[in-house]
Amino acid sequence: MEQKDQHLREELARLEQRLADPAIFSNKDYPKLAKRRQELENIVRLFDERIDLLRQKEEAKAIGQQSGDHDLTDLANIELEELEDQLATNETDLRELLIIKDPNDDRDVVIEIRAAAGGDEASLFAADLYRMYLRWAERHNYKAELIDENPSEVGGFKEIIFEMKGRGAYSRLKYERGVHRVQRVPVTEASGRIHTSTANLRFNLHQLLPRKTIAPAFIGCVYFRTANRQPFITHFWFIDLAEVEP
Repeated sequence: MEQKDQHLREELARLEQRLADPAIFSNKDYPKLAKRRQELENIVRLFDERIDLLRQKEEAKAIGQQSGDHDLTDLANIELEELEDQLATNETDLRELLIIKDPNDDRDVVIEIRAAAGGDEASLFAADLYRMYLRWAERHNYKAELIDENPSEVGGFKEIIFEMKGRGAYSRLKYERGVHRVQRVPVTEASGRIHTSTANLRFNLHQLLPRKTIAPAFIGCVYFRTANRQPFITHFWFIDLAEVEP
């Protein structure tokens, strides 16, 4: 861990020296370099916190071993326990930042929730999942935009598609994909029996449209029809008519 700390500090020093050059702002790699500097600063900050916590731990341990005052020893032991918890949290955060990142982690993501086994109750469960992700987006400053929905007769969703926008949306949500299951007494069950329902989550990376102005132009698209026969556009392309031979 110490060698990794030193290596990253040296990389940060080299990067800061490079970014101090005013000419770097015209370099096409500037956004990538600035992003890397921010990542390194966050990691180094955690290493600094780790060093400080280890120092406090040694001091508390020394007080507990050398003091003849039982009350002071008890306080030192309590502080040691708190420092151990803080060190564990710090180590978890460090390992998370040191893991090689998925290149798609910072992208937006399109989420499809589809009711599976369970009939009407499955559609209600799908609606609960959708509302849960909306609340999560509000609390973590992400923006959820509805793309398509296919409501059920009981107030749920047979299928709902929405886009989660914000930096790191994919990295925060990518492990949510797959089958989700709930066991509960549903509102659709008159006899009070526990019912098992499932919903399936599918993820698609957000496809950015090309930022290009051309006129006149032909615009084409590729799409598939969802359950309620509403088109869901997946790709755009542009053909400049000036380049097309008559």
